[in-house]
Amino acid sequence: MLDTQQQILIEQRVTNGAKSTGAAYLLWFFLGTFGVHRFYLGRPGTGFAILALMLLGFLTIGITSLIALVWWVVDLFLIPGMIAEDKNTLRARLVADMSR
Repeated sequence: MLDTQQQILIEQRVTNGAKSTGAAYLLWFFLGTFGVHRFYLGRPGTGFAILALMLLGFLTIGITSLIALVWWVVDLFLIPGMIAEDKNTLRARLVADMSR
């Protein structure tokens, strides 16, 4: 069990080390149709998927760019959850490190 001092230290490190919500939304707004915000949030697989869909859409002018745009809009609501997950992962790693 961690004492209060260790818990405060962990929360400070989580606050300082977690991804920025503001930066994520700026990347989403300006470069999100290319998946850049997903790279920033540590999800390169889906970032590449969005990028590929958009590039394929440019080449074929097909439904793939529409899929990427819908994905972009959905991510507006998913970003807070992705940041919370990042914070929880970081917090768990720090707790495990301190418990040793």
